[in-house]
Amino acid sequence: MIEQGIPTSFVEITGDGTHFHAVIVSERFAGKSPIERHKLVYAVLGDAMESEIHAISMKTYTPEQWEKLK
Repeated sequence: MIEQGIPTSFVEITGDGTHFHAVIVSERFAGKSPIERHKLVYAVLGDAMESEIHAISMKTYTPEQWEKLK
């Protein structure tokens, strides 16, 4: 869902089926605060946050931030 809703250059999702951890890299995060970035992801996940996904923790990066971490 994330890859379909946000143009990404990297996405890694791990979890047990209801609890997830995500690393998301997108140019769309540029100039946005961490809260604004998370709101973008939550908007893409929509109703799944109320049914299929019990919890998600995420790290969101711009491509430039991601390159510095590697």
